[in-house]
Amino acid sequence: MSTKAGAMVDGRPRERADAARNRRAILDATRALLIEHGAETVTMDMVAAAAGVGKGTIFHRFGSRAGLLHELIGERAVELMAAITDGPPPLGPGAPAGERLRAYFEAMTMLVVDNVELVVAYHAIPPHPRRSEFHAFWAAHIAAMLREARPGLDAETVGQLLLAPLGGELVPMMVRAGETERLLAGIREMVDSVLRTP
Repeated sequence: MSTKAGAMVDGRPRERADAARNRRAILDATRALLIEHGAETVTMDMVAAAAGVGKGTIFHRFGSRAGLLHELIGERAVELMAAITDGPPPLGPGAPAGERLRAYFEAMTMLVVDNVELVVAYHAIPPHPRRSEFHAFWAAHIAAMLREARPGLDAETVGQLLLAPLGGELVPMMVRAGETERLLAGIREMVDSVLRTP
């Protein structure tokens, strides 16, 4: 298969090797800087210096700070979506609905915990068009599991109420304060309380 620039893969132009390296370097540098310095401090100048590229390269590849942050959060979101649709149980298909719901909230909470500065930075930018796509996927999955585990429950409303805290201020505050285990215990209790049959 040709590796020349301009070759097509799945109907799209193949990314040049140097462009792919720059993309990865920029994403990795951004993630490392967020962890080291926090969401409020990292600038595009810092990212460019750490990645060894010009700032123009970042804007050419990602369009904006928002585009860069969305690309980073999107990588994690897509990984979790794939695990839900095609991965092993209990997160993926094959486990009872209640177990899958517990596994989802465990995985989503850990996604936020492991990327807390990225999540804080992401929520501080204008909504990206794909943010609603990710949210719709989570909401549909939660509602489907609730409908199966608790027939008769208003699965859409309760599902949204379960999901809402993960996008709020409490989770990052607890993670930054070193209260991750307490947070996970609270999330588990919240989900279990909904799954218990009255």
